[in-house]
Parts: sequence; C-alpha cells; structure tokens
Amino acid sequence: MSKVTVFADNMPNIPWQDRPANAIGPVWRYSENPIIGRNPLPGVARIFNSAVQPWEDGFIGVFRGEQTNGVPHIYLGRSKDGIHWEYETEKIQFVNEKGESYMPRYAYDPRLVKVEDTYYIIWCTDFYGAALGMAKTKDFKTFIRIENPFLPFNRNGVLFPRKLNGNFALLSRPSDSGHTPFGDVFISESPDLTFWGKHRHVMTRGYNQWWQALKIGGGAAPIETSEGWLLFYHGVTGTCNGYVYSMGACILDKDEPSKVKYRSENFILTPEEWYEERGFVANVIFPVSALCDAESGKIAIYYGAADSYVGLAFTTVDEIVEYVKAHHVENGDDASIGIL
Repeated sequence: MSKVTVFADNMPNIPWQDRPANAIGPVWRYSENPIIGRNPLPGVARIFNSAVQPWEDGFIGVFRGEQTNGVPHIYLGRSKDGIHWEYETEKIQFVNEKGESYMPRYAYDPRLVKVEDTYYIIWCTDFYGAALGMAKTKDFKTFIRIENPFLPFNRNGVLFPRKLNGNFALLSRPSDSGHTPFGDVFISESPDLTFWGKHRHVMTRGYNQWWQALKIGGGAAPIETSEGWLLFYHGVTGTCNGYVYSMGACILDKDEPSKVKYRSENFILTPEEWYEERGFVANVIFPVSALCDAESGKIAIYYGAADSYVGLAFTTVDEIVEYVKAHHVENGDDASIGIL
C-alpha cells in the first residue's frame, strides 16, 4: 500500500519488474528493453512513441508506425502482458461522424486516454502545418475523428483522464512553423471537444536546467494523486551534436493544474543505453504513456527510444513523488495561475 493515494483503478496485471540493486534514481529500465524492435510488421520499419491502456483481460495500444515510405501513421496493437505485442497490419481507419473515411495525411506520437466511457487518441497531424488531431472510440473497432482542436502549429496534446469542473482539459505545446522554438506547455479547456478556451500557461522551459532548456512537452496522461497531478514529460537540450531528449517529472495542482506545485530540477531518465543513444534519431527518451496500479502504487512508463524502439521503465508513486518534492526548483512563473 502506497503512502500517496492514487485516484485510479486497480491494475493487478500491470507490467512490472522490481528495482535492481544497481539502479540509480527514482526510475529504472526494464531489463529486456527494448520491448519493440525494428521492422515489427510488414511495411513498417519502426514503432516508437506509442501509448497503452488496459483493455478487457490485457492491454491495447496505439502505435506510431513509421512506414517504409517514411510516412508515419497510427497502428493498433494488443497484448496480454503489456510487453509482448501483436499488431493489426493495416493502419487505423479513421471515419467522420457519418462513417465516411476521414484519414489524416500523416499521424504520429499518439496519446491514448480514457475519459469516462470513451477512449480518445490525440496525435500530431497535418493541418496546413503541424497541429493536433483527435479521434474517439468505445470499442477499438470504429474510430471517429473529431475536428482538430487547435490551429497550427501545435504538438504534444495530452488529455487529462477526467473532466475538471465539467470541462475536458488538454495539455499542448504551441509553436511556430520552425522546430518548436516556443517550447512551453499550456492547458486549455472545452465543454464539448469543439470549442476550446481558458488557455493557461503551465510550465516554461528550464531556466538553469540545461537538460530542458530548449523546449519541453507533455508526455503521459497525468496521474491523479493526493499530492496533485503527476506528470511525466520530456525536456530537450541542444548540444554540438544535436538534440537530447530526457524524461522529467512534475506535480500540478489538483484543482488548478496550470499551477506547478513541484518540479524536479533533475531529469529522471536520460539516454544511456544503446537503444536510446543509437537509432534513426539519436539520444531520445520520449515518454508517452504511464500505467498505474492504485493499490500498490506501481507505475509502468512506455517511452520512445531514439525514434526506433519502445522502452519500458518503472517506478512507484511514493518514490517518484518523494523525489520530485525533494528536488523541486521553481522555474519562472510556473507556480502562478498562468494568465497575464
């Protein structure tokens, strides 16, 4: 039983591996990583940056599949244990409300979040520039696209797993037409997934933490705890040899999540293993999904590695919350409500 209360379902079959004796920091890698390698199915060269949810007696996932023509789309996969996966060979076929085909030109970096009785997929799409695409399903057979929530340019859309004061809440990272130089995380609300407003600034890039100095972006859907919303996110730095993506963690205020209560000064995972350092895009850890068992406090984090693989890492809610609070540093006006 964890000290920090998690407001979520019990998940006794959560993928898990105990902390090894030589582990450093609050998060440790699965010893059999990567769990998804190259050429996972015909016509797809790489799967990475993918999201997972419990489904029936196992797990279901939406996967960024980089086709052999270089164009990314979203594929569906199923697993009994959350580690070994079987995929549908055809990319997800999205339709509109009339049931007519409504396919994006491309789709990548999907998140999968359950809100009430519906599952939502949010991804980066082409809307005269990089923008957020969204779809919903209740049975993982029919996927109905919803109008794109925002104008371009935007990435890293992450829904909260429950409504806040009756509204859906969505994290995103607005940018310009370049490679996301704005780099801060915002939150927006909607009563119906059509009209969006109450835009608030959540987090700025790290002022004195070089690992997240260039840009940051929401990762896994926030986990609701007694300390606030636990968020795993990515932070990026620029080096003389290119970008480096690392994983960070913070805790947002439970009632006003535009306020950051605690934010770790340090990364909690950075590229160190071969499958993180070497691949199509070197030196990338990109968290996209986090499963949590409310009873035990166990957390399993799925992350993209080097734009080539999927890795799995573990922590507990007690360990990560304690670490974030102990290493908290305030950045800019993160603690404010986020409006000027």
